[in-house]
Amino acid sequence: MTTRIESAMAELGNGLDGRVIRPGDADYDKARGVFAGGIDKRPGAIVRVKTAADVQRTVDAARDNDVELAVRSGGHSSAGHSTSEGGIVLDLRDMKAITIDADERAAWVETGATAAEVVAAAGKYGLVAGFGDTGSVGVGGITLGGGVGYLSRKWGLAIDSLLAAEIVTADGLMLSADAETNADLFWALRGGGGNFGVVTRFRFQLHDLPAFTGGLMVLPATAEAIAGFVSAAVEAPDELSTICNVMPAPPLPFLPADQHGKLVIFAMLAFAGEVAAAERALAPFRALGPLVDMVKPGPYGQMFPPEDPNFHPTAVAPTMFMKRVDEAVARTIIDTLRTSSSSFSAVQLRVLEGALARVPADATAYAHRSSPIMVNIMALHTPEDRLKQEVWTAAFADALAQDEPGAYVNFLGVEGPERVRAAYPGKTWDRLQAAKAKYDPDNLFRLNQNIAPVR
Repeated sequence: MTTRIESAMAELGNGLDGRVIRPGDADYDKARGVFAGGIDKRPGAIVRVKTAADVQRTVDAARDNDVELAVRSGGHSSAGHSTSEGGIVLDLRDMKAITIDADERAAWVETGATAAEVVAAAGKYGLVAGFGDTGSVGVGGITLGGGVGYLSRKWGLAIDSLLAAEIVTADGLMLSADAETNADLFWALRGGGGNFGVVTRFRFQLHDLPAFTGGLMVLPATAEAIAGFVSAAVEAPDELSTICNVMPAPPLPFLPADQHGKLVIFAMLAFAGEVAAAERALAPFRALGPLVDMVKPGPYGQMFPPEDPNFHPTAVAPTMFMKRVDEAVARTIIDTLRTSSSSFSAVQLRVLEGALARVPADATAYAHRSSPIMVNIMALHTPEDRLKQEVWTAAFADALAQDEPGAYVNFLGVEGPERVRAAYPGKTWDRLQAAKAKYDPDNLFRLNQNIAPVR
């Protein structure tokens, strides 16, 4: 690998607009870091690209010298796919240009921009784009996997607002992809992950957002309250998207001291619409008796508060879909969380449906349009008790399992090919394999939830 790395660096030469960071450079350790804890890989080189031409040269160098290539946008891959042991990391974080066309309600966004940066740029024009629920996540990764977030019930996934993309494929060519040009590639990019190349920029449809109400609500975690919350979220208008976290209450100053450490519903609610309509939609949740209610009118950007740059969680976190959460399911959640030996464990419930569900299942590579509830189980672990937490979370997932197979690819960890296959059911997998064979037949882009090309 070392000889190949040196050959790749020689091929890159001095013609980059960006820069190469190597082991021994002063900022190497900072540059190689990723969001998830427990990942400590040492790339042979980190190429901080600045232009599409830089991306092409880096792809060519990795391919020509048979060097492992990782692509980093925001670095939030829980599986550690945005870094490499000894290979090249193609780091897009210096490619952040955002161009808003207010008249067309559209934006060109370079792939290294974060969700919070795009939200802030669009918000200046009274417009909005939906990218998950974490401001520091990279637009590239979240979009390519689908993009579930605070606006999904109103305007669908991030991919449902994607109009076009520009991508460097494994042969080093720059291609455009939209509904008419390279349509098979455009279909695959909308949910198929980073299997097909390096997207350098996206064109998104933006949406008018004249008023918004959102924020945090904390409720006691009783079976009645959990089931009631999910029921209210199912019945809510499309304008309201919610995230319900059942978890021990952290010792935050705005929480009553007698609740610290007790199970609570730590929920985020987001209403894309007028204040009066928001108040009506929020009433069923407020009727559940919140301990804290910080949901208020304001800019959409208030959903992305500053983050702790030193927060690097090390967790086991299986993901799944469910059909329903009634009081019996809620009691299972509460009872099982109380058995946890982890320093912190939680269950997250996201009611989907709405606009997301009205897109045909075969319109994009995200094929779970009819799955009504997404569930994520999480347990922090140390190196010593990782296996114990894996066993506990797997048993928890089995206890919650209903007849709703599948997985959301952006929330998969290192779980093996069967789980990747579960993310892409039926003909979706076949179409993705065909696209992979066409655009990356030698699987250069394999550090992802990998779809092997048809041989």
